[in-house]
Amino acid sequence: MNRTTALQIVAVPGIPLVKTGDDLATFIADGLAAAKLAPQASDVVVIAQKIVSKAEGRSVDLASVVPSAQAIELARQIDKDPRLVELVLSESVRVVRARPGILIVEHKLGFVMANAGIDQSNVGPTDGVERALLLPVNPDASAELLRTRLGTLAGTAPAVVIIDSFGRAWRRGTSGVAIGAAGLPSLLDLRGNPDLFGRILQVSITGFADEIAAAASLVMGQGNEAQPVVLIRGLSWSASARPASDLVRPASEDMFR
Repeated sequence: MNRTTALQIVAVPGIPLVKTGDDLATFIADGLAAAKLAPQASDVVVIAQKIVSKAEGRSVDLASVVPSAQAIELARQIDKDPRLVELVLSESVRVVRARPGILIVEHKLGFVMANAGIDQSNVGPTDGVERALLLPVNPDASAELLRTRLGTLAGTAPAVVIIDSFGRAWRRGTSGVAIGAAGLPSLLDLRGNPDLFGRILQVSITGFADEIAAAASLVMGQGNEAQPVVLIRGLSWSASARPASDLVRPASEDMFR
C-alpha cells in the first residue's frame, strides 16, 4: 500500500479572472513559477471546475434560453427560474428528486447532483448579461489536455484533478468531489492487502481523487477567496491512472435505483 506521511497544499497565486478561450495551463504554469513551485511528477494540480468551464465556453446567457412546457411546470412546483430549470433538464437524463428549492438530477456524465452542476455563483456579469455555467463536456478529457499542456510548459506533467462541490447522500454540507482526473488513479483498490493485524481487506476501495478534491477545497474555499488552483505535494501512489468517471457508481450497483 502507498504511504503518505505529510502533505503540502498550496494555493497557486496569480490566477486571473478566466474568460472563454483563455489558456488555463499558461496561467497555472506562470503561477507555479511565481511561487517557485517547479512541478514534480508526483504533484497534483487541483483545478476548480468553474474556471475550466469558463475557459471552455460553457457559459450560457439565460436570456437566450426558451423554457419548455415541462421546465415551466417543474419550475412552478419547485419555485425556480424556468430558464435555469430548462438548462438543468437539457444537461440531465432523469430527475431524481424535486421539491421546493431543490432539484436533484442524474447528469449526462452520470453524476447525481443538484441542478446538474449548473451554477451562477462566481459567474458575476461584467456586461449586464445574466449567465449560468455548465459543467465541462468531458472533464476527464479536459484534465488530460491540461496535464499535457502543463508538461509542455513546465517540463514535467503533474497529475491533474478537476473538482466541484457536491452535496452528499446522508450527510449535511457540501464537499469537494473529483469530476475529472488525469495522471493518477481516481480509485485505489485495496482489496487483497493486509490490515494492521494481517487481516486481508475484502471490500476497501478508496476514492483517491475525491479525497484529494476534499483536501484541496479547504484551501480553495467556496466564496470570494479567488484561489481556484491548488498544488498538492507529498502524495504517493503506485496504481495505474484511472479517470474520474470510474468514481461514478453504475446503476447496476446502486441499491437506491
